[in-house]
Amino acid sequence: MIILDRVLQARQATGKPIRVAMIGAGYMGRGLALQISRYTPGMELVAIANRTVAEAERAYSESGITAVQHVDSKVALEDAVNKGQYSVTDDAQLVCQAEGIDAVIEVTGEIEFGASVVLTAIEHGKHVMLMNAELDATLGPILKTYADKAGVIISNADGDQPGVIMNLFRYVEGTGCKPVLAGNMKGLQDAYRTPETQKGFAEKYGQKPHMVTSFADGSKISMEMAVVANATGFRVARRGMLGPACEHVNDAVNVFPREAMLERGIVDYVLGAQPGGGIFVIGYNEDKIQQGYLNYYKMGEGPFYVFYVPYHLCHFEAPMSVARAVLYGDATTAPLGAPVVDVLTAAKKEMKKGEVLDGIGNFTSYGLAENSEVCRRENLLPLGLSEGCRLKRDVARDEVLGYDDVELPEGRVSDRLRAEQKARFPGS
Repeated sequence: MIILDRVLQARQATGKPIRVAMIGAGYMGRGLALQISRYTPGMELVAIANRTVAEAERAYSESGITAVQHVDSKVALEDAVNKGQYSVTDDAQLVCQAEGIDAVIEVTGEIEFGASVVLTAIEHGKHVMLMNAELDATLGPILKTYADKAGVIISNADGDQPGVIMNLFRYVEGTGCKPVLAGNMKGLQDAYRTPETQKGFAEKYGQKPHMVTSFADGSKISMEMAVVANATGFRVARRGMLGPACEHVNDAVNVFPREAMLERGIVDYVLGAQPGGGIFVIGYNEDKIQQGYLNYYKMGEGPFYVFYVPYHLCHFEAPMSVARAVLYGDATTAPLGAPVVDVLTAAKKEMKKGEVLDGIGNFTSYGLAENSEVCRRENLLPLGLSEGCRLKRDVARDEVLGYDDVELPEGRVSDRLRAEQKARFPGS
């Protein structure tokens, strides 16, 4: 936010705002529309694409914008942008193709659909901001390859855990401490939660049951930490991560294996720690003089130190990632290269041959973070590609599924990209 706020204010004053389009108008998308439209000077949300146009209109309306244009062609959208008008459409490809739009924010949480629109946006020279850890964890490295070739930025957004972790990671590096663990904080972990068990919670907060189920069953945190792993080169210490319980995040220095942290760095989480809702990074500093200063600053005796942020404010902070990309070519969170950690598919229940998997946050499966080299060696099925796959055999509860166990749906962009990713990074 520092520096960016002044630059955005200058863009506002000179009448040259960053022009942004958003794909998806659900719970998070509506919050993001509000944040950009009311509280982010120097940035304009010029178009919203959503399968149900009424929800795109709602996102604008809740932001105080009622005069919107319905567009159904690239020409009509470009005309509206040039006239300073706001547009809604059910065709997401239009906002990815139209001239005059600097960046596209993908907020659907869908993988097959998200992959298609992101490719189009990159092809047309748009910076891409992902509020879609599922897509990033599954196909981020190959999408980054496409973005690099096109000369644009693709990044996971600030505000969600991966972005907040990476901001803190860079801060810790800047202090001279070596990051050795990038961590998330979680209050609940139950792999067998379903949209039925989470229905009440979803209704209370106006979210979709499958989305909050992915939070509870561990799939979402696995996706998020895979994104962080791919951006740092850190690995998981074991399949599914360790997830130790502790009372306060400061205790994290005592509950993770120090040798594993020092060897290559790990991604993981703590369960039930206060303050809830935050993230943390463990840094290492072997400088005896600096250790004395850090102890004086109430960071402990070292050599391991916990740095943490006690909150993550998803849509409040996401516009800053857009500004960083457009103004400075800086990605908040992006893969370094080859995938380091993937999210495999495990069965939530016993299933019979012929049953079809229903994807992330539903009734049939949950995700576990695993090092990519293991997933590749064992030919494991990514959770992000599991939806619509038909079982070739009976499976037991908690059994991990491989490609050989399923029939993939035909003609998916995501499968093609995954194959490209495998070929592009053969050692992962």
